Amino acid sequence: MKHCAILTMDNLSDFECYDYLLDEPLAELGWATELISWRAEKVNWDAYDAVIIRSPWDYQDDASAFILSLEQIDNSSARLQNSLSTVCWNIDKIYLKSVAEQGGRIVPTLWHENFSKHDIPEFFDYFSCQQLVIKPRISANADNTFWLKKETAMQFAHQLESVFSQSEFMVQPFINSVIDEGEFSLFYFDGVYSHAILKTPKQDDFRVQEEHGGYLQTVTPEKALLTQADDTLAVITRLTGDMPLYARLDFVRLKNDDNNNKGFALMEAELIEPSLYFNMDDKAAEALC
Repeated sequence: MKHCAILTMDNLSDFECYDYLLDEPLAELGWATELISWRAEKVNWDAYDAVIIRSPWDYQDDASAFILSLEQIDNSSARLQNSLSTVCWNIDKIYLKSVAEQGGRIVPTLWHENFSKHDIPEFFDYFSCQQLVIKPRISANADNTFWLKKETAMQFAHQLESVFSQSEFMVQPFINSVIDEGEFSLFYFDGVYSHAILKTPKQDDFRVQEEHGGYLQTVTPEKALLTQADDTLAVITRLTGDMPLYARLDFVRLKNDDNNNKGFALMEAELIEPSLYFNMDDKAAEALC
């Protein structure tokens, strides 16, 4: 019997987590599983054959400590998945810039640090838009993500300065199709496409996560989206030099002012701790195992 640690957090009570669906198919393949928090101390990682990063959904609160924990695992005899190098590449959303430089299509983005309220009008002018999204470069679960409307944006100036005055952040035009249609997530295991879902926010919100009231449905991605996702994963593999055990690629449809389809743009490549929504496809957990 081999031993696999499922890396999680201290308390998942506020989250929807489906990693328990890995237990049975892993057991059938001769693996015993154990949940271990990334914050746990004095763990003998050599006692495990593999450690799969799954639900450490508070890592953004102390990213340096999280990386240190992963380094301890990586220095043991256990195999860490996804790899430490992939995590270090993916943990800062500046990776999107490198994807774009390699020909991948991303949502238009400005990269900034040391926020000032005087920057707000310039952001709207740069994108020629009426709505913006500002979020940290290191974040999860839409934490500290702000949806701003031009006419009321200055009301959030103090809060934005409090969050971003001494940190790096990213600015994007708000993509209306997030509300009108939703956000597509495509899942890959060892480079092989598994399944896809469409996530839509609740009314008057833009966050698509279940914890924020988002609605999920299984979908069959159209050919153009699947091709773009395949190409994006190929770019990521070239950039990291590593095929991830799992990848979730989040896309949104772009439209012009006349509401015509302009194709898809990558919102995020989730390679650290994405929910893989095993509950949405009855073959997904087995495929990963």
